[in-house]
Order: sequence, then structure tokens, then C-alpha cells
Amino acid sequence: MLPPATPDPNLLVGLDTSDDAGVYKLADDLAIVQTVDFFTPIVDDPYAFGQVAAANAISDIYAMGGTPLTALNIVAFPIHTLDRQILADILKGAGDKCKEAGVTLVGGHSIDDKEPKFGMAVTGKIDPANIRTNAGAKPGDKLILTKPIGVGILTTSIKRDLLTEAEIERVTNVMATLNKKAAEISCRFTVHAGTDVTGFGLLGHATEMAQGSKTGLRIFKDQVPVLPRVRELAEQGVVPGGTKNNFAHIESVVEFPEHMDQIDKWILSDAVTSGGLLLSVAGCEAEQLVEELVKSGVEASLIGEVVAEHPGRIQVI
Repeated sequence: MLPPATPDPNLLVGLDTSDDAGVYKLADDLAIVQTVDFFTPIVDDPYAFGQVAAANAISDIYAMGGTPLTALNIVAFPIHTLDRQILADILKGAGDKCKEAGVTLVGGHSIDDKEPKFGMAVTGKIDPANIRTNAGAKPGDKLILTKPIGVGILTTSIKRDLLTEAEIERVTNVMATLNKKAAEISCRFTVHAGTDVTGFGLLGHATEMAQGSKTGLRIFKDQVPVLPRVRELAEQGVVPGGTKNNFAHIESVVEFPEHMDQIDKWILSDAVTSGGLLLSVAGCEAEQLVEELVKSGVEASLIGEVVAEHPGRIQVI
């Protein structure tokens, strides 16, 4: 349990709405955005792991509508039992992803630990007048998702040697793709709320948006993009514990169709690493935004809508 926050009028976004990052005002036209994220390896290739971890950490800045500027490495590594080249490759992957994002690596901290972990603390900038939180969705908005889901089920399948090299490359590329392009394009449109889909899964982060915005959401199940073989593997029992925990957490606030089976419910709750942006966009602009995102190579889909009914809850149809 976190202690009560000390009141500070310059803290524009803090703990209240479970947002992706904190925002602190420095001047009337300038605020900093701060976030941190790290985790254990989810792919076998160290360079790819570094790229995924960096993309995941930087994503929170994009989700808030900010521009990432600097990053600090966070490293835990068993230096006496694993080849140091593994750590070098992780850091190179992260460094290359930072270059792609235009982020300057300014330092970091490391400890000797039995289990490797890696991530970053990232700082960005934003205009206080243009902060994108998860609490601004409005009835009439449409919901856009910029990456497919199913990552948690597939990364668990990697650990069980159930994926081909091509399938591993596909899911790794999804996770390592920056949300930079999606964030930049969407800034030209009326986006009332945004978040990125990560550990709590699509329905978990959508629930935070519904509750923070005091609106209801409808998710069109058949329009949600899902990576290949996800359902097949889930039917074989490859469902991570985090995904099941996510479902248990949201089950009481989500209305599912009677015909929907447990597998599809788990997929919509799947614990994602470095997922896409979930954007609540003015309804009259949503189709044009999706069109521009897709033209630019972003795997975007219109997956739902914001409604005045059932505030704080989600209806899957």
C-alpha cells in the first residue's frame, strides 16, 4: 500500500487514475512525463529482449501524448554465472531501440541478481494543455487499438518450445515495435483518452479507462486483432497465470455474450508485453485515423465505442 501523496499543484497526473506515467509541470507550457518498467526475459534472444524491454518502457510516454527524451537502464544480472556477452547484447538491443525513438541514454544502475531482469526509467516532455490520460473518454468516441493481442499466450508458448522460428520472429517484432508512429499520427486527431495495453491485458486497461472516465465501453470481439495461433495454443492449455489473474480481476465489471467461451475471455484478458495504444477518439474522426495508421504500417483496428450507459463497466459484443 502506497502512503498518501503529498499535495502538489504541479503534479498534473499522479496515482489517482492508474495512468501510464506521472506528469509534473515545470512551466505553463512544459511538463515532464516519467515512467519506469522492467521484467525478466520473455524471449531467448538477448538482443531482442533488450529491444522489447526498451520499447515497452518508452511506450508509456507515447501513451500520455508525450515525447520521450532520456532513459536510464535498470539491470539485474547474475554476473558470475552467465556470460557477460548476454548482458552486452541486451544493452545493445535497448540502445538501438532508444536511437530509433530519439531517446538519449543517460546512465543507469545494475545489481548482481540470480535472475536476469532489465528495463528502463524514461523521462519525456509534454505540453500541459495536451496531456492524454486514460480518464477523458467521452460517449460517442470510438476505440482504436494499434497492435494485435495474444502476446502473453505466445511468449509462454516460446518457453514451451511450441512456436516456429517464424512465429517467434512475428511476436517479437510486434513487441519490439515502437508506438512512436501511432502516437505521432494520432496527435493530429481528437483523442480524448489513451493508454497502452500491457500487463493487465486489453480488458484490464479498458476497464481503467471506463472507470477513470466514468463512461461505459463496448468492445466488438470480432474486430479485436489477435495474433495467429493464439486460440489454438490457448485451447492446448497455454494460458499464463497472469492472464487468468487478469480475467478474475475484471470478470465482475465485464458483460460477455452468453455464447462466448472461456478461451476467448482469456484472450481478451491476455497479459501483454509492449502492446499497442488503446485510443478513445472522436467518433467522426476514427475511421480516418485508422486509415492513416494502416497506410503508415501500424496494425490498427477500430475495436469498440464509448457509451453513456453502464459507466465504469464494459460490454463485449
